Amino acid sequence: MPDRYDLPPGFRWGVATAAYQIEGAVGEDGRGPSVWDTFTARPGAIRDGHTGAVACDHYHRWPEDIALLQGLGVDGYRFSIAWPRIQPTGAGTVNPAGLAFYDRLVDALLDAGITPLPTLFHWDLPQALEDNGGWLDRDTAHRFADYATVMADRLGDRVPAWITLNEPFVHTVFGYALGIHAPGRTLMFDALPAAHHQLLAHGLAATALHDRGLDVLISNNLTPVGPASPSPADTAAARAYDALHNRLFTDPLLLGRYPDLTALGVPDDIFGAVRPGDLDLIHTPGLDGLGVNYYNPTRVAAPTDPALPFDLLDIPDVPHTAFGWPVVPEGLRQLLLDLRQSYGSSLPPITITENGCSVTEETAPDHPRITFLATHLDALAQAAAEGIDIRGYYTWSLLDNFEWAEGYHQRFGLVHVDFTTQRRTPRASYAWYRDLIVAHRARRSM
Repeated sequence: MPDRYDLPPGFRWGVATAAYQIEGAVGEDGRGPSVWDTFTARPGAIRDGHTGAVACDHYHRWPEDIALLQGLGVDGYRFSIAWPRIQPTGAGTVNPAGLAFYDRLVDALLDAGITPLPTLFHWDLPQALEDNGGWLDRDTAHRFADYATVMADRLGDRVPAWITLNEPFVHTVFGYALGIHAPGRTLMFDALPAAHHQLLAHGLAATALHDRGLDVLISNNLTPVGPASPSPADTAAARAYDALHNRLFTDPLLLGRYPDLTALGVPDDIFGAVRPGDLDLIHTPGLDGLGVNYYNPTRVAAPTDPALPFDLLDIPDVPHTAFGWPVVPEGLRQLLLDLRQSYGSSLPPITITENGCSVTEETAPDHPRITFLATHLDALAQAAAEGIDIRGYYTWSLLDNFEWAEGYHQRFGLVHVDFTTQRRTPRASYAWYRDLIVAHRARRSM
């Protein structure tokens, strides 16, 4: 097996964050409310009542955070733009102060020799759009394309590549089906029009970005799915889950069609959301890269509840993160090989846009996180050696942050954040990642 440095020339090392998880300043400089501001105010929605109102105070402390990026030696920084900071109601009037913030951030990154990779939507929908139906309303896709155009016109002279959406699977299921995330709807499979409208938003925005000569990616949480046993029932359940989690989003992008969802009881038009020409709008702009967020594989069995087409099971006899997620580095390699088998020449170059683990704050000296990153990079290098076109790796995350429904209890950061004082302290994994990047560059220069 090749070592973790055996990656292609030009491979980009980076870290990732998201606006609502780090920025804070939710009521400053004209920012409008997002669905997460509303959701975190709901009693019991977030563990211990935490909110992202301050988070890491990145809105004020961004120069310190860029210095951390520079000290880490990364090539790229993936961050997200807060749509409510740009258009407080999600449409119409543009907020100059919001644009100016991201102007400053991008310029400072470039001055530090770091390539910005912005994500246009990382779940913080303007509340005014949610009040009109959110992603269940087709018009939201058009408002997103307008917003993408605003950002491309403002930053496109300095930012060559853009991610449209982050994890539409998670946002659809946790936000609209199960109510675990904002906006907190519990529609079960009736939430699936939100998936289609996000994909439509991607297609419309991708067209606008390509028209301006910019590269376009989309990032989804993907997982290799395996049956709990070889039985036909477990195999059918795994196939149904794979269609929902992976293929529902990737097939329209790369093949121009939805997968067979009949096992989920979903019609081909996804409850009337799909209109003639929609799949061309989603598929035709094409992708310059596929962003893969990988955390763990999924083990599936035949359902015990007749209301569901599958049961999700834990994976035994492997380590687990503080979040309780199974640690299976080989799953990353398997996922990448599965993507090639499924999509062949339609598969664009891949960037790992998230990969990381939560570790309890008391764990020292950060060995579980270092082991997680090292073993996943070994798996990534193996996939590259087997011919997968992988362009970069962005670990999640630079900073401990507001981890959605878990509040501040799950710590993913290479840098520890004291949320009382906002003091940043690099962990051992920060030094390990920095040294790995240095070693990789030295190997390439030989």
